[in-house]
Amino acid sequence: MLINELSKRTGITVHTIRFYEKSGLFKGKRNEQIKSNNYFHYDEETVEKLELIRDAKSIGFTISEIKQLIDAWYNNKITIDKKLAVLDQKLLAIDERIRQLKEMKKLISRFKRDIASDSC
Repeated sequence: MLINELSKRTGITVHTIRFYEKSGLFKGKRNEQIKSNNYFHYDEETVEKLELIRDAKSIGFTISEIKQLIDAWYNNKITIDKKLAVLDQKLLAIDERIRQLKEMKKLISRFKRDIASDSC
């Protein structure tokens, strides 16, 4: 499939797909039988990778972390236990971020109370 169809299938913009491709997260392939254009073609594995990228980004993975994840997942470089450990580590980082956000929320609420009571 071409990039426009890939975009429609995944709900990810063409611009973003190109960015991910330039970042090395996946590679389109040229159809060697067609000599009249330089279009890249994408397969079902690319759809899977884009879905993984979208999901990983939504839970806070960076592009660099996603690249490592894809390399490991699709090249069978790590065991299932290691894959689970990577996800557990990310869950811990998310829990820490939640803790930080709760602290920030408390601080802002306190500032708000101080302002409302004219203590500030």
